[in-house]
Amino acid sequence: MSTERSIPVEVASKWCKACGICIEYCPKKVLDYDKKGKAIVKNHEACIKCGLCELRCPDFAIVVKKEDESNEK
Repeated sequence: MSTERSIPVEVASKWCKACGICIEYCPKKVLDYDKKGKAIVKNHEACIKCGLCELRCPDFAIVVKKEDESNEK
């Protein structure tokens, strides 16, 4: 088992307007609020890459990396 695992979710804090939609839609509670109320990745190990956070973000501030994207050459 590899100890190094890439983080499957990225949040662009510059684009995030702190609406909280992504946090509420995440079924595994991967995201949480930072001190400014913006989304941050709290528990990336729990991410199932369903893409709900990315789909629901009105500001396109979230990217969910799929397995095949991280392995492309």
